Amino acid sequence: MQDGSGRIVVRGLTKNFGHVAAVQNLSFQVEPGSVTGFLGPNGAGKTTTLRMLLGLVNPSSGEATINGQPFHQLGNPGRVVGAVLEAQGFHPKRTAINHLRVYAAAMGLPDQRAMEVLMLVGLGGAAGRKAGGFSLGMKQRLALATALLGDPQVLVLDEPANGLDPEGIAWLRTFLKSFAASGRTVLISSHLLAEVEQTIDQVVIVSRGQTVYYGGLEDLRRSQQSRVLVQPADPQALAKALQEAGHSSVTLLPDGRLAVVDATVQQVGDIASKAGIALYGVQEEQADLEQLFFRLTSGQYSAQGYAPPGYDSGQQVAGFGSPIPPPQAPQYGGYQQQAPQYGGYQAPPQFQQSQQFQQPQQFQQPSPYQQTGYQQPVAPPVVPQLPPQDPNQAQYQQPYQQTSPYQAPQPTSPYQPPVVPTAVPPVEQPPAVTPPSALSEEQPTQATTPEPRPVEVAPAPPPPDVADTTTPDTPSGEAPSQGSTGEEGKA
Repeated sequence: MQDGSGRIVVRGLTKNFGHVAAVQNLSFQVEPGSVTGFLGPNGAGKTTTLRMLLGLVNPSSGEATINGQPFHQLGNPGRVVGAVLEAQGFHPKRTAINHLRVYAAAMGLPDQRAMEVLMLVGLGGAAGRKAGGFSLGMKQRLALATALLGDPQVLVLDEPANGLDPEGIAWLRTFLKSFAASGRTVLISSHLLAEVEQTIDQVVIVSRGQTVYYGGLEDLRRSQQSRVLVQPADPQALAKALQEAGHSSVTLLPDGRLAVVDATVQQVGDIASKAGIALYGVQEEQADLEQLFFRLTSGQYSAQGYAPPGYDSGQQVAGFGSPIPPPQAPQYGGYQQQAPQYGGYQAPPQFQQSQQFQQPQQFQQPSPYQQTGYQQPVAPPVVPQLPPQDPNQAQYQQPYQQTSPYQAPQPTSPYQPPVVPTAVPPVEQPPAVTPPSALSEEQPTQATTPEPRPVEVAPAPPPPDVADTTTPDTPSGEAPSQGSTGEEGKA
């Protein structure tokens, strides 16, 4: 019979998977009106415990009840318990509002309740969007809306802040506190210890399937030793004065402060005042939830049956023992990275790992003929000699050359491709030279030579005073006839 209190009670809960004991004799109680954190290392049995609480896994022994009854005996469990274990149980093609309407119909709730919880979790504007396009944080909000659909008395949430942005985490913290303040029960499991510390009132810490602490968070803090951190003008003098006053646990920190255990701020201040030592700062420090968590779990990160490596050999025992080092990784300081073998090519030994962004001067990229596996041809390919061409026709002909993206350097060849000449004006032909036998007696013998265009020709010398007009028909004994140059010139 349900008692209606909303109390969660776990007594001697045990679950074995074959030879592995996931949960061993676990017992705790969650009271209504408070937010209880369910904390533990990975593999400690947290998820298995929550599944047994919600009737998804049958326990090997023990019991877990809500309102005094197991989950499967609750009349309408959706209206008693709202749970979120995974935020992935949505049809990707179904909108958020239709997803909640399906659950509302199964619990006998009106359709408008679906829109109410969407507005409550901040998804009112995304009611018509398909769940497959939601981000991780939006899926987490939709899962929380599903848990709140029946207005339950108990909330069981596994990692509720997973995927939420800072604003969403702050909203979730405020909502859970107000939900518990109304007399309801909240049990959350999370790895965000700093965030959980600001939300929870009670805490259950498990390790290796067993309960290591159950109670109030403030009681847990008071059970641990607190210390006073003080910044004196003379640390050595204050440490001596504290030891003389009976405070033997005094530690000098690297920053120059003193840590005094089992002392109050007033006691440290009075001792420093009597010794005449000035204090620049003093505060009392209490262990936070993370430090308390490490002290209680003692580094036992695995459930029983999954002992850490080397546990049986004694290399690692309870506490913060040195973990077994992983297999030796290659040391890059002495490891020479080899380049891939492409056709026998290897990086030269001067190319070190530390010089991967600076190419040494000794390293030269090999040419296509120097790579191993490729031999340079002995002689260049024979190129047929083209017949001589008329200069006037050469300008209309151009040898065809096939181009490629990459052309290897070619050796010097005797063949040079013809140069396309430019337009050359026609050359004037010199006049034909007449033989001396064809000249008449009256014409003087003159040699006609073409005048080169680019070179200036000096003027011909003046003719002599007496010209030799002897003809071949004149007899050798007769006197040559006088020209008009001498006698007629004098007349």
